[in-house]
Amino acid sequence: MTTIDYSVWDHIEVSDDEDDTHPNIDTPSLFRWRHQARVERMEAFQKKGEELEKVLTDSKKKLADAQKKVRDLEGAATDEAKAELVKAQAEEKQVRREERAAEKKLDEYHREEKKQPWNVDTLCKEGFSKSVLNIKPENQEETEDEKEEKHKTFVEKHEKEIKHFGMMRRWDDSQKYLSDNPHLVCEETANYLVIMCIDLEVEEKHALMEQVAHQTIVMQFILELAKSLKVDPRGCFRQFFTKIKTADQQYQDAFNDELESFKERVRGRAKIRIEKAMKEYEEEERQKRLGPGGLDPVEVYESLPEGMQKCFDEKDISLLQDAISKMDPTEAKYHMKRCIDSGLWVPNSRTDGDDDDKEDDKDDEPKYEEVKRETAEEEKEEK
Repeated sequence: MTTIDYSVWDHIEVSDDEDDTHPNIDTPSLFRWRHQARVERMEAFQKKGEELEKVLTDSKKKLADAQKKVRDLEGAATDEAKAELVKAQAEEKQVRREERAAEKKLDEYHREEKKQPWNVDTLCKEGFSKSVLNIKPENQEETEDEKEEKHKTFVEKHEKEIKHFGMMRRWDDSQKYLSDNPHLVCEETANYLVIMCIDLEVEEKHALMEQVAHQTIVMQFILELAKSLKVDPRGCFRQFFTKIKTADQQYQDAFNDELESFKERVRGRAKIRIEKAMKEYEEEERQKRLGPGGLDPVEVYESLPEGMQKCFDEKDISLLQDAISKMDPTEAKYHMKRCIDSGLWVPNSRTDGDDDDKEDDKDDEPKYEEVKRETAEEEKEEK
């Protein structure tokens, strides 16, 4: 059987308690004086709380301004700017101390508030006039261009901070950094960390990729938790760290499994990117090799009969003419045309002499001179 604790009723202040009055005292007037004094005390106490709330709000605003000033001055090159940065950092520390002091005073106020005795005004106070749910409002679907522009703007502004978070290792450090920079708890940070992981894997910085991958999954888990609770991610990231640090084995296993799967996906994406880059490079090299007729000399060389390939290897024109004479005229013409179109060989036109000499040249066998084909020979040697 459950026992009900009635001790909460022990500290109740009631001004119209008849046991506290004397027969010769005007009881109604006494009740009014007591009630008025209690109301004045309550109003003064409430005003004190409002002032503490205002001080804390102002401290948070000052801290945000100081942090923004420090971020703007980071990476300064001039001595004057560096001096301003040192001054701004000192100011930030001072404002942070003021904020913590304000939070401490407000906590003490709330503890004192709970110890206040109940009275007729607070006992009759309405408790549930309405319900307020901390639910993230549904936003309109953004277009792809809007998402891209939003991501680009965010990264340009906070790229250095995101990279710093990606290099962290300890849970406590990550939690504190996000507490100081809650604006980083968003989809844009997670997306940038994914791209960062792929870039590191392409650069073969495998250990660094695995570290950033860990922080990527941290951010993704926070976002998933916020989605399941339907709250702003900035308001629930502490819950994730509390849960992961309490050594909940099932939650830890799920985190590790997702981390390993993510690293495999990163390796796969990096491999695809490398293969694509290699294909683009090979195609660029191929375009550079193309001859006047648009053919690749490497491909043409590989398609030639073995006898003609031997002529190219030995750079012997007479041997080439002998090989062509033994071939079917149609086939020989086909192969020689491909050699000319690829730039592997070009006709040796004669520019000397008069018109009669040019007429005589029409009856002569076409002569060829070899052009540079270092690329073709290198490709053959590699194979």
